[in-house]
Amino acid sequence: MLHAFISKISVVNNLNFLTHSPLKAAPSSLGQNYNIKGKMSSEPVNVNDFKELARNALPKIYYDYYAGGAEDEHTLRENIQAFHRITIRPRVLVDVSQIDMSTTILGYPISAPILLAPTSAHKLAIPEGELATARAAAAANTIMILSYSSTCSMEEVASSCNAVRFFQLHISKRRDISALLVQRAERFGYKAIVLTADTPRLGRREADIRNKMIGFPVKNLEGLMSIDVESDQGSKLEAYYNELLDASIRWEDIGWLRSITNLPILIKGILTHEDATKAVEAGVDGIIVSNHGARQLDFAPATVSVLEEVVDAVKGKVAVLLDGGVRRGTDVFKAVALGAQAVLIGRPVLFGLAAKGEGGVRTVLEMLKNELEISMALSGCPCIKDITRSHVRTPYDKLPSML
Repeated sequence: MLHAFISKISVVNNLNFLTHSPLKAAPSSLGQNYNIKGKMSSEPVNVNDFKELARNALPKIYYDYYAGGAEDEHTLRENIQAFHRITIRPRVLVDVSQIDMSTTILGYPISAPILLAPTSAHKLAIPEGELATARAAAAANTIMILSYSSTCSMEEVASSCNAVRFFQLHISKRRDISALLVQRAERFGYKAIVLTADTPRLGRREADIRNKMIGFPVKNLEGLMSIDVESDQGSKLEAYYNELLDASIRWEDIGWLRSITNLPILIKGILTHEDATKAVEAGVDGIIVSNHGARQLDFAPATVSVLEEVVDAVKGKVAVLLDGGVRRGTDVFKAVALGAQAVLIGRPVLFGLAAKGEGGVRTVLEMLKNELEISMALSGCPCIKDITRSHVRTPYDKLPSML
């Protein structure tokens, strides 16, 4: 009987606690993210959360264009999953009271080893398009690579804010137009040319075919050329680019590109030791390990799985960057440990832009930087140069002896 009486008092006290609890009286703190009924806030807490927000914000045809990959999308999944198979080997009892994530790319200082990859058609996300993205990159003190297929011109982006930017180039069948684009980029202050080498033809993107994805205005080509295509086989975008792009480009064309500009040249789309060696021999200033966001050749390797192969081939002669599958600060840490000077992010930027505009892109970059800072602190790395190969273990490493 005494036990029942005590239990009754306990229940009453618990009810009184809930009644007078500061959680109920002041929901402005915890309640903003989690209310008493258990409903989660819609505010994103990591980069992956922006994907669903973008899906809800965009027409399906545009979301599929941003999110989709080639054919069965095996490589699209692998780009992310390959990072999951790499573990971090943290060091303890290191002074990490101050963390410095800053680094340089081609001599240009940036706040963290995170750049914005060239991604096309930002105006499909919001009306301001690439102008909003450029401002977010500038606010984060990092480099945006403007896409050849941007829906704002390189001149408009250059005038939107003061920042370091690179320009992505596809070599078209009309070399005079390609040369003009390079000259315009140089004239308007772009600091490097990023030659995309993995697109002699557009990959088979089946979501675009099903949606009968149409083309969008390529602002940088406005007034220079017009291509009218008819396609009854799905994506008119694929037909358009197959008419535009030069499938005959070879390594010798790096020399042609070098002859028309004084800007540094990075080559994007390298996945093998052999091509990395040829790129160095051709005189490029940097290599971007990339499978085009898994939008070109399905069953090409995940980029992080071949990063070391490329790094070993170049032997420190040129900068190596990585593009594809980066969704966490730990991914950035792993890429740097395997030899990348920096990573490029693509879809997270587009999803942030679609969900919350310029502020969304800023948040995506800030989230990745915050996660990287925590990863460095918990791994015993006060600055970027302290992140070494010994800080990660890949599936290809021999397991240590259990003896």
